[in-house]
Amino acid sequence: MTLLTYLREFNMASVLLRLTLAVLLGGIIGINREHKRQPAGFRTYMMVCMGAALTMVLGQYQYMMLDIVWKEAQREVGMITDVTRLGAQVINGIGFLGTGTILVTEQREVKGLTTAAGLWASACVGLAIGAGFYEGVLLGFLAILLSIEIFPWVEEFILAWSRNMNLYVELSSMEGMKGFIDLIKSMGIQIYDVELDRREGGKEQTQVSVVFFLHLPKSQSHTKLLAQLSYSADVLAIDEV
Repeated sequence: MTLLTYLREFNMASVLLRLTLAVLLGGIIGINREHKRQPAGFRTYMMVCMGAALTMVLGQYQYMMLDIVWKEAQREVGMITDVTRLGAQVINGIGFLGTGTILVTEQREVKGLTTAAGLWASACVGLAIGAGFYEGVLLGFLAILLSIEIFPWVEEFILAWSRNMNLYVELSSMEGMKGFIDLIKSMGIQIYDVELDRREGGKEQTQVSVVFFLHLPKSQSHTKLLAQLSYSADVLAIDEV
């Protein structure tokens, strides 16, 4: 506890430890995202976490200087400074990075939300490191790793057997759409919403891109259902979104 108390104080050893921790933990999270081919990877997470930690250390430095070195000058000028605003601006500023990682694909699927949330959470971990809140750092870091490593397996298992399913389908023509809908209904599947996008294709054909929002009659494997629906003659491409 004596060592931990010492490391919470503002000194060279604690500053060095905090910035090193920010680089290491941010880098570890970034390596995972790099491995999964995400737009924000090793260096991005490292710099975000380290920059947030440095911002928090800078706030503590300003507080110390205003309270000791610049105390008389501050009293004469009558200046009142809230050093915690620096940390708040980090949380706001990280939004522009997160926005750049979010994409909407042609299949109406949103990509990059986990990366954006990871950047924001990494910045929060950096702020906790800069403040010397080591217990919070450990719990936050473990929670992020669980979210990007373990929980995706749980999510995939739940979604794979969910009774609700969003289906992206490319059909060769509008005429083929009726047959495909009849095929879905013949399997006892309820269609509760449809998004249609018609595109002009080659040879005077009109391709149809449709997103079906389905409710299955019972829990069943989405993979097997996709395989069954893909045998339809009018289906050019099919995927779950």
